[in-house]
Amino acid sequence: MKFTIAIDGPAAAGKGTISKAVAAHFTFAHLDTGLLYRATGRKVMAGMEPLQAARALQPEDLEREDLRSAEVAEAASKVAVIPEVRAALVAFQHAFARRDGGAVLDGRDIGTVICPDAEVKLFVTASAEVRARRRFLELTASGDATRFETVLADVMARDKRDAERDTAPMKAADDAVLIDTSELSIEAAVAKAIEVIGARLA
Repeated sequence: MKFTIAIDGPAAAGKGTISKAVAAHFTFAHLDTGLLYRATGRKVMAGMEPLQAARALQPEDLEREDLRSAEVAEAASKVAVIPEVRAALVAFQHAFARRDGGAVLDGRDIGTVICPDAEVKLFVTASAEVRARRRFLELTASGDATRFETVLADVMARDKRDAERDTAPMKAADDAVLIDTSELSIEAAVAKAIEVIGARLA
């Protein structure tokens, strides 16, 4: 069975957590497409050219422990605006999306560009302040001595860059179901996603 679930949304909205939970619930394969860009950005930080880094990407590169840092996120956001880099990573995502057994992909342009024919499209969002607070708590818990105002500025700058880029800007697909997690518990958000997907599968 081929069944694709596309989950898009801005940073720290909860789409990764929802995607993993949904994939586990339906026993579908899961791909955090942001990790493709983070892993590419990490290679660029190590001295590779962006396109070379994207083409050299291996599955094990997505399992590195250091892909969640703020520096790697910044590098990922910069390589993601390069059309040639995006093109190099698209084939990887297309193949994953149509694998047998079902697939969940989360990112910023899955429902609009990568998998416009996905059986289910969700757009997970939350206010910039809520997302910055989540990211701030995540960073400080891991020992990062940052300030909330700095994190909020970074979140807003990244939103602007992702939404205004020429190639595959972040936006909700016309037929995507919106899930705003600003005031939802993660359990409630996951339950809503499962309800939407379950209805389509039925």
